[in-house]
Amino acid sequence: MKKRAKAKTRAVKKIVKKTKKTVKAARKKARPVLKKARKARAVRKITAGVAQRVELGRDRAEESKYYPRPTPYLPPRQWEHEELPSKYGDTRIVVMTRDPHWIFAYWEVGDERRMQIEREASASWDNLRKVLRVYDVTGKDFNGLNANRFFDIDINSAAVNWYINVGEADRSWCVDLGVITSSGKFILIARSNIVSTPRDNASDVIDEEWMSIEEQFLKLYGLWGGFAGASPGKAQIKKIMKERLQQALASGGISSFVRPEKFRGFWMVVNTELIVYGATEPDATVTVQGRPIKLNRDGSFSLRFALPDGEQVIPVKGVSHDKAEERTITPIVKKYTK
Repeated sequence: MKKRAKAKTRAVKKIVKKTKKTVKAARKKARPVLKKARKARAVRKITAGVAQRVELGRDRAEESKYYPRPTPYLPPRQWEHEELPSKYGDTRIVVMTRDPHWIFAYWEVGDERRMQIEREASASWDNLRKVLRVYDVTGKDFNGLNANRFFDIDINSAAVNWYINVGEADRSWCVDLGVITSSGKFILIARSNIVSTPRDNASDVIDEEWMSIEEQFLKLYGLWGGFAGASPGKAQIKKIMKERLQQALASGGISSFVRPEKFRGFWMVVNTELIVYGATEPDATVTVQGRPIKLNRDGSFSLRFALPDGEQVIPVKGVSHDKAEERTITPIVKKYTK
């Protein structure tokens, strides 16, 4: 009996040992799979978080279009009284454009540069004639010698800025700050940046890419949405719009979007467009003038129409997803050009 019990015990121990080895081998084999699964789960979690933040940001951006946030209250700032220094010890001159005929220059001369000028001119700073030499550098890669023309302005020793009447619009200017010695030699102290004054009249540049009446019509008709589908009614509308557009272009009611004539100085164009926009349930069906339109994800929509003379009737119909409810809003717009 004892031998049989011992044999049975050894058999059990052998089975347990074998089971442990099998479990250990299975765990070892499953370890890479579990690691890969944990990694995939972490990636999915991160991706979901990013997508949620992106979606939240997009929703807030859309909401801000229709529901502007109130401006948060900010307490008045307590400014500390700080005196700006009268000078910075630099040697430089800066020029800015004021209008088509005036520029503004301000400058500073450091003590070291002032002493260099005195040594070079063999005269004291107070006895030297200070000038602003204004160069017309229009169309030039200015190197100090190739200006179209220049003129001098005498300044006093205490001046640190000057308004300069250049007398001609639509030109480029550079200003030298310098001194003129008793022998007439000009000694440069500092050279400014180059500025350009704007035009004082309308540009005479004409756009050579003229658009034909037919192209103009097709563009406006496409914006109106007339190319979607074909029917006898739309063909009639197309014919009417074409006639109206041609009449308007012939009479000047609608411009060709470019300057029409070069020999006249004054011109003006006036155009009108109509934007229809709204919002409903994102899963609703919306038609404008009988044509279905595509809604944005938040249920909003926006359409842009050319607006010719006359009365424009634009019925907008919305139907709920289950077809149980519907609503029609019809804007009517009248336009007359005098």
